Amino acid sequence: MQAVRRFADVLHPQPAPSGIDIACGLRHFAIITYAFDPARFAGVMPPRFRLDTVDIAGRERALLSVVPFLDVDFTSAVHPFPRFTMGQTNYRVYIVDQDTGERCVWFIGTTLDSWTLVVPRHLWNLPWYPGRVRFDCRQDAAGNYLHYAMDTAAEWAPARVVLDSHREHPIALAGFPDTESGLVYLTHPLRGFYHRRDGILGTYHVWHGRLDVSAGRLQHAEFALLDRLGLVDVAEQQHPHSVLVDPLAQFTIYLPPQRC
Repeated sequence: MQAVRRFADVLHPQPAPSGIDIACGLRHFAIITYAFDPARFAGVMPPRFRLDTVDIAGRERALLSVVPFLDVDFTSAVHPFPRFTMGQTNYRVYIVDQDTGERCVWFIGTTLDSWTLVVPRHLWNLPWYPGRVRFDCRQDAAGNYLHYAMDTAAEWAPARVVLDSHREHPIALAGFPDTESGLVYLTHPLRGFYHRRDGILGTYHVWHGRLDVSAGRLQHAEFALLDRLGLVDVAEQQHPHSVLVDPLAQFTIYLPPQRC
């Protein structure tokens, strides 16, 4: 079901930032991915989009990722501006925009640990929610995570994840013809779509280079949102499709997000 993909076909120079665009580093950036029955996501998206499914052991599966990280040096990409640090966790499902053919993500929402939440939540009506996000991470000199724990205390999406990682461990990505194809799929969607809090379809755009990910190993996960939505229950959450970790990813976020 999935074709061969190469980073050479998707990497491109950074579009020049302007206006209120943001530059930030995403520390402890993890992509914890689950394969699930596509029927569980039926009716969520407009007909313009379809799930970008994979074949795993003869069964069609959709993929979603929980993406926790710590925003560091969050600031204007253009002008002198204060720098902020804040914890964040994103929830996204991999999709295809059938109008353009672009592979992107359906953004379920995010928890953010910062007073700056008022801007995306109230000015732009994004599906962002408050949460107290805490990281407890230990790395060795090579950047391996000896211990990685993230806890989110929140009403909308309380969460806890514990994992470790090692750069010498092979990255196994079921459902793809090879590892690079899977990495392009999981790490390089640059556009997302979502339902705003007022129900209007919205979109956002980011840019980053190739992420320096290594294989992680999940020890425990509790993502209440996935269980509540009926996508991946708590027992299923202990068996992810894959775990990828990048100690520090550099992103540019192009703002403001747009209505479709």
